[in-house]
Amino acid sequence: MNNNELVRIIGIDPGLRRTGWGVIESDGVRLSYVASGYVASDSDDALAYRLREIFQGLTSVIASCKPREAGVEETFVNSNPHATLKLGQARGMALLAPAMKGLVIAEYPPNLIKKSVVGAGHADKRQIQLMVKMLLPKATFDNADEADALAIAICHANHRSSPEAKLARRIKEAS
Repeated sequence: MNNNELVRIIGIDPGLRRTGWGVIESDGVRLSYVASGYVASDSDDALAYRLREIFQGLTSVIASCKPREAGVEETFVNSNPHATLKLGQARGMALLAPAMKGLVIAEYPPNLIKKSVVGAGHADKRQIQLMVKMLLPKATFDNADEADALAIAICHANHRSSPEAKLARRIKEAS
């Protein structure tokens, strides 16, 4: 795959309450904003129905925006194992939706995403939002979930030539 070929990428920031998504295009040098938003689930619903909302929402976004590749944030493990488990289940939906549509998927740890966008692995949410706005001047986002998802897409655009991303493409092409 030619790295200078125009590719549409969706970045997904998994969350049980809100799963952010951001779609960009990259030709290997230039980035352009396509769309962003989030999929919300109702905290009053049972977990299975909340996960269904995430899956269906992301599936709908993928169908309408037609990305070819996806970047998904790896799970951040916090001190509450119950919350981490639920986040892992939401992340499962964030991986399943692009997989069901046949996208190439790569996963990135939070610190690499921050370093790719801001230059520091421990950047705060405000710094990420400012840099996303600088890198994608036409981007409009209403919350940190959307900005984080765009940051994940930018990270994927920057790292799609990495051995891990190349392996993901080879696996996809073989299936």
